[in-house]
Amino acid sequence: PKTVTLCGKRPERDVELPRADFGFIMRTGTGAHGFVEPDTGRYRNMDISDVATIAAVANGLDEVGFIAHPFCYGVHELTSDIHAVGELVTRTDKHIWLQPYNVENVEYLIRIVEAAGSTPARPIASMIVCSFSPLEFKVMDVEALIQAGRAGLPVHACSLPSAGGTAPLSVAGNALMAVAEIIAMVTMAHVLAPGTAVIGTPLMFTLDMATGRALHSCPESLQAKALAVAALRDLGLLTHTYGMGSDTPDVDGQSMAERAMLGQMVALAGADILGGVGQLETATVFSPVQAVLDDELGAFLRALIQSPEIDDAALNWEEVREVGIGAHFLASAHTLEHCRGQYRPRIFQRMGRDDYEKAGRAGAFEAARARALELVAAPPPPALPDADACREIAAIRAAADADILPKSRKISGRREVI
Repeated sequence: PKTVTLCGKRPERDVELPRADFGFIMRTGTGAHGFVEPDTGRYRNMDISDVATIAAVANGLDEVGFIAHPFCYGVHELTSDIHAVGELVTRTDKHIWLQPYNVENVEYLIRIVEAAGSTPARPIASMIVCSFSPLEFKVMDVEALIQAGRAGLPVHACSLPSAGGTAPLSVAGNALMAVAEIIAMVTMAHVLAPGTAVIGTPLMFTLDMATGRALHSCPESLQAKALAVAALRDLGLLTHTYGMGSDTPDVDGQSMAERAMLGQMVALAGADILGGVGQLETATVFSPVQAVLDDELGAFLRALIQSPEIDDAALNWEEVREVGIGAHFLASAHTLEHCRGQYRPRIFQRMGRDDYEKAGRAGAFEAARARALELVAAPPPPALPDADACREIAAIRAAADADILPKSRKISGRREVI
């Protein structure tokens, strides 16, 4: 399919791709095991209770079209994905994505979203399916592809090569690895799950040759992501890549600079989905404050990539020809007609120095923190699973633990590939 609908629990939350305005949607960061508390700024491990915070914040972010689950402590690591999805699906009316951690988990993840109301006609979740670079595919991901197809869930065909490690060190070689693996997954989907909507998802990294660290937002990674997106679009695929994120561990100036450059690079390349909202430290940490800033940055970028009108009306020839010396356009009919069409930030600040000093030098970070705390305290959205559905989801989570945890010695560390 050339189009896909990422359904919410109510039609108002549905996301149609590609967008009619040729823009993008955003999603929250996935897989983070660290959490930065929005009120104190304290870093700690991600707890299962933090899923509710992520959902509450993301529910109120207009640019975020769907929500990913983190890796959580407080539950067994082998079923952390199942418990995180069980928490998330009962706390948001937006679309979510599923990221299985073991082959045994796939069935339980799908059962949970079906208990929450997902159907093949209106899938409220989509599934990430990953390659195992270079050029391998885990049995878990092939099983996820097959079961997603049966359940009618769209698939994010994801390649995560690291230049210099699991892909050639060059930008072109890194992009080639991702594109090749994604095409292979598209082919598998056509054979194993015909008709399944597949979104090409190149998530590239670059190894720092001095330290061995995988870098998310270095120039080489940015170029590789944009190049892979452009190539996949030329092949007719919807595309999804990191559009937010940084390699710094905190919400700071470096973080904003890196994610602004990353977002602009892939947005201009034409990506349909910009992932990574709220993530820090190479996608290992989630910050609600950063998520609010990313939502603002996403709105800015969507305004930036819109092509301006260039016609007689926009050029305003008549008034330009007639304006006299010392005149202005403040009272122009053209100005009055368009004065409310500008991008206006909610979080970014445009105050003058005097007002800034009077406000105690509170800037965008402080505004984002206040907004994050406001969203955390907001009432839940409508259309959440009812009490019966929540009991069924709890029973599925318990059944998953009973089935999977006794096998932990056999499952832990297993890597079966094809």
